[in-house]
Amino acid sequence: MEESLAIEIDATPGTIISFIVYILLIVIIGVLSTRFSSRGITHYFIGGRQMGRLVVAMSAVVSGRSAWLLLGFTGMAYTMGMSALWAAVGYIFTEFLLFFYYAGRIRRFTEKYDCITLPDFYTERFRDKGLLRVLVVVIIALFMIAYVSAQLVAGGKAFSATFGIADSSALLITAAVVVVYVILGGFLAVSLIDTIQAFLIMAALIIVPVIGILDIGGFGEFWRLLREFEGGEIASGQMIDPLALSAGAMIGFLGIGLGPPGNPHVISRYMSIKNPDTFKSVALMGTLANVIMATGALFVGLVGRLYYPETGMLPAEDTETLYPMLAWEHLTPVLFGLVIASIFAAIVSTADSQLLVGASAVVRDVYEKMIMKGKKVPQPGLVMLSRGVVLLLVILAILMGWVAGELVFWLVLFAWAGLGASFGPTTILSLYWKRTTHAGVMAGIITGAVTVILWNLFLSDLMYELVPAFGLSLLVTVVVSLLTKPPDKSGQMLQIMKPPHSKRKK
Repeated sequence: MEESLAIEIDATPGTIISFIVYILLIVIIGVLSTRFSSRGITHYFIGGRQMGRLVVAMSAVVSGRSAWLLLGFTGMAYTMGMSALWAAVGYIFTEFLLFFYYAGRIRRFTEKYDCITLPDFYTERFRDKGLLRVLVVVIIALFMIAYVSAQLVAGGKAFSATFGIADSSALLITAAVVVVYVILGGFLAVSLIDTIQAFLIMAALIIVPVIGILDIGGFGEFWRLLREFEGGEIASGQMIDPLALSAGAMIGFLGIGLGPPGNPHVISRYMSIKNPDTFKSVALMGTLANVIMATGALFVGLVGRLYYPETGMLPAEDTETLYPMLAWEHLTPVLFGLVIASIFAAIVSTADSQLLVGASAVVRDVYEKMIMKGKKVPQPGLVMLSRGVVLLLVILAILMGWVAGELVFWLVLFAWAGLGASFGPTTILSLYWKRTTHAGVMAGIITGAVTVILWNLFLSDLMYELVPAFGLSLLVTVVVSLLTKPPDKSGQMLQIMKPPHSKRKK
């Protein structure tokens, strides 16, 4: 067996200090947000619908990316070259359309009918008696705990690999940081921190590949070496060919973009904006951020391939270590600390949002709307209960991370798909098609979730499971709606979702 060529990452005092400063900053934001988030569960879970355009744009974008962008996508670009860009094209295009058309409708509806969760939306839209709400809560719970667990485990691994801390201790530190600012500051803290983290991630993804290209000899030399690169299964010229993949793989990559309309932690951002008429500018800001992040991550992979032609040169021979490795070799200790902070930021920006979604499902949808139905529950009490539920969810996520092992990451592979296929088609139809029925939505949600699970188990080699599951969920929702009794006109509450017409003076 050949000796590994990998270089181990070793953090210096400058790296540690810059990372600690970042951690202190996000904890301070959590503390300062406590008073605002304590006003009631609307403030705690969706910021009292008072969020500005920049905060909504950046937090919506970064909460949907997680560590997949910085670790998974960079590794994909390292392996596949330019053809990896199709994995980003799908979600960038979809999120632009969602900001432009979908977000304003769901924001207006949820304000009119006092909805602060996705189950709230379904309940009010279809005059549900409880069954639909339970179904949505169950599916959210199924995917969210595993999702949060994997993010905490990933954060722990980043800590452990960089600072030489035991995996178990690193996991607890990651969880402690997240739980402090989420419990105290709620949605406001999460959104403000995610906004800061978005700019940190963008800066890091620009700096690392630019310095790497300059050290090679400039863009011309970089492109020449990339064009001539060959090794293993990669032929000369394949690294710069965006079409060097099969049609099925391209469809699967583009299909990643079907996830956002069904992921509750993204939808909650749309509900939180102060003025729904500003979503066009939000679309431009969010799309620009998405393009910068995706381009930077793509070039990290391409630059990394030239510096480390063989995977054996990477720590643990793992392509997901490429980004921190490249940063460690090319940046000063302080800047490297900020890169590690950007990885941690990508991880916690997803975990914190998912914790709020999970807690809102328990407190709002189970406790307030079902257990205490018809009774007046004091808002301070609901906020305290919400904080307790966040803590409980973190404990469960930690236990799953320790006990479940590989199962956690297996679940995460289809969590994005499961939520996207279950709720994406049904929310879109609910917002745009008056003929959608309660039975149709129930059937579509179940079809989406079941198809994702079965496809992932038995047919994952054919195509990413979100694509067929989304299509089947959409089809079943339409067919069952047409076969069941149309909703009466009093139940068709779509007018409020349309933007108000401006009144002109005659």
